[in-house]
Amino acid sequence: MTRHAAWNPSGTVRTRLTLLYTGLFLVTSTILLTVVNLLLTSALESRVSSITEDFPPFGELPPRAGPAPRAPGAPDRLVRPEVVDAMSGLPGAVLRYQWTVSAIVIALLTVVSVVAGWWLAGRVLSPLRHITATAHRLSLSNLHERIALAGPRDELTDLADTFDAMLERLERSVDSQRRFIANAAHELRTPLSVQRAAIQIGLDDPLPDRLIPVREKLLTANRRTERLIDSLLLLAQAEHGPAGMEPVALDSLVHQTVEETAADGVVMGVVVTADTRPVVVAGDPVLLGRLLTNLLQNAVRYNRPGGTVHAGLTATGVLTVRNTGPEVPAERIAELFQPFRRLHSRTRTADGAGLGLSIVLSIARAHRADLTARPNPGGGLELTVRFPVRTGAEPGDRRAP
Repeated sequence: MTRHAAWNPSGTVRTRLTLLYTGLFLVTSTILLTVVNLLLTSALESRVSSITEDFPPFGELPPRAGPAPRAPGAPDRLVRPEVVDAMSGLPGAVLRYQWTVSAIVIALLTVVSVVAGWWLAGRVLSPLRHITATAHRLSLSNLHERIALAGPRDELTDLADTFDAMLERLERSVDSQRRFIANAAHELRTPLSVQRAAIQIGLDDPLPDRLIPVREKLLTANRRTERLIDSLLLLAQAEHGPAGMEPVALDSLVHQTVEETAADGVVMGVVVTADTRPVVVAGDPVLLGRLLTNLLQNAVRYNRPGGTVHAGLTATGVLTVRNTGPEVPAERIAELFQPFRRLHSRTRTADGAGLGLSIVLSIARAHRADLTARPNPGGGLELTVRFPVRTGAEPGDRRAP
């Protein structure tokens, strides 16, 4: 059970931003006013000192003889001592007044900065509150909602877009999981219904001759259920990822799988060929073997009599499986990789559960390989898996049998 901490005003981001704005304002304004006042002090003292030095003290002006003009800059009147004292004390009075006014202004502006900082922090954090409110409101029933934050491109809109992208991926994952559960339940219900009908109808009259077909139906349904459960377990293992990675000789694995599949191809009248180059990839040999088996078995199963299946492997780790068969619309190829999805052009067999290519896709993703598919001209598919190739052999590398 999740516990939410009690709201603490001193611990909110808005409060911390407000204190930060106010502190920066106080520091900068105090430094500014101090520098201005110090410079004003120096200027006043220098100016007053130069003025008082231009006037001689009272009673020291020498008498003027005759009408000769006074020298330029010489005082034409005497300065009283109290005037000189008043001018000398002027800088101190002005500075005291200046410091008092500065202190009052700083106090008033501090209050204004607190209010403005609180308002500004609220405006800046309002998109974040919108994101948080949307995140609290979302659940599995309304994953379709998006934040859709409007405004200029900045860190908050990037965060909102990232959250929207995550919600889109989560919605697709939840929808896929729901479809998977529904389809799995449907696939499991079919053989169980066959078994129940065989038991109820076939055993009403338990004659030896009637027990043989009932037994065959039960065994067929049981084998199908086992294959389906094995496929589901393998799909879960592939989506979880390989337990360990080791060097795998993919060309040897392709040849081995082709030999095993060729027997099924002979039964269905399909020729299976291979053309490979030596290449080593990092992966799980068991999962890679199942990937190859599913690709080749699907290529053989969904083919036509007299058709062909060709597996090619290049030295750059590109695996291609190409087959002949029915036409596959290009716009429906993506459905082939969804669990329990079958196209109308692909016949449903008792052995198929609709998980073959889903398992291939999961194994490819677990090995960081790219899987693509495209229809062949004239029918059939071409599936390509691009593996990341090891750049060189390391001591202790061992190749898969």
